[in-house]
Amino acid sequence: MKTMTCKQLGGACDQEFHAASFEEIGEMSKKHAMEMLQKGDKAHLEAMNSMKELMNSPADMKAWMDEKKKEFEALPETK
Repeated sequence: MKTMTCKQLGGACDQEFHAASFEEIGEMSKKHAMEMLQKGDKAHLEAMNSMKELMNSPADMKAWMDEKKKEFEALPETK
């Protein structure tokens, strides 16, 4: 298992996610973001808007995802 925070994944808070794969941690982050948006959290809304901007360029989005995956893979295993 590895740990990343919401902020490390482009979000707005220090919520920690623990997962065995980058794909799994990405899904956790996405679910958390949706929950926070439903609560009307402005910081997460701003983070989501930044991500939407990034998604306008497939090349930029791929580069961002590749960088985050490298970050995940470089993390130490946690129990």
